[in-house]
Amino acid sequence: MADPEVRISGGGADEPGDVEMQGGDSADVMEVGETGADDAPGEEVAEDETAMEPAARVTFVDYLKSPIVTLHIGSGDVATQLTAHQALLVKSPFFTDAIAPDSASPRHSIDLKDEDLEATSCFLEYLYTGEYFPHKLASGSLQGDPSTSAVDQTGDQLLKHAKVYTLAEKLSMPALKTLSHSKIHLVTSTAVAELTYARYVYSHTKREDVTIRKPVASFWGQRSHVLRHETEGTFRKMCLEYPEFAFDVLSFVLDAEEKREERRRKTDDGDGGKGSARKRPRGER
Repeated sequence: MADPEVRISGGGADEPGDVEMQGGDSADVMEVGETGADDAPGEEVAEDETAMEPAARVTFVDYLKSPIVTLHIGSGDVATQLTAHQALLVKSPFFTDAIAPDSASPRHSIDLKDEDLEATSCFLEYLYTGEYFPHKLASGSLQGDPSTSAVDQTGDQLLKHAKVYTLAEKLSMPALKTLSHSKIHLVTSTAVAELTYARYVYSHTKREDVTIRKPVASFWGQRSHVLRHETEGTFRKMCLEYPEFAFDVLSFVLDAEEKREERRRKTDDGDGGKGSARKRPRGER
């Protein structure tokens, strides 16, 4: 008689897989960690089946039936009120905590006096539609906006998406962060606009946020020797005001030079070492 086959059932996808010890083709099967139908009352099996039933689908009508929440954006003369449905707002952990729907008296009015109106409206548009204007097209470009020029001269178009990015970070909306960041790289802009954008990035994001900071440093590291002449001294001012920006740009330049030197060294080694030795300056003994 063949040795029995033993299977040890694992849990979810992140847990170790099944461990199998197999005997012959006609081996009996013993499963450890599972309960057969004969080993437990029928009521318990029924409860397990009920627990596995999928959750009821939430329709868009369900969202629209939820309470209305008023958002107070800005302060003073620029104060504005926007409204949205609670069931959509709580997709953001920030609003889940702010509204506290599980409490006896959830809040239906939230102050966002430090937030940008346009960025907040883009966030709400994204909640309701999954996008915000201007949309990304299948061609890999942005939808045309008749209210703006083809080339961003001031940085306003770049700042629009950058502000959505930082708001999405605050509201813990990673998909919106990714979307807004992708749109930044689809804006055609001037050196002045890019420097305005860089200033916002380094004043409103954390040092650890390399997702948005690294491309900025890379852009200026590759082009600063030319573009700094187009910014009329503001590039120097930016470096002095934000040392982290200056350091990141310098690090990019030095890293690039180090890589070029490494390629030259490998080329010289491939040529038999010609030109790889460092010459002693004249007059040195």
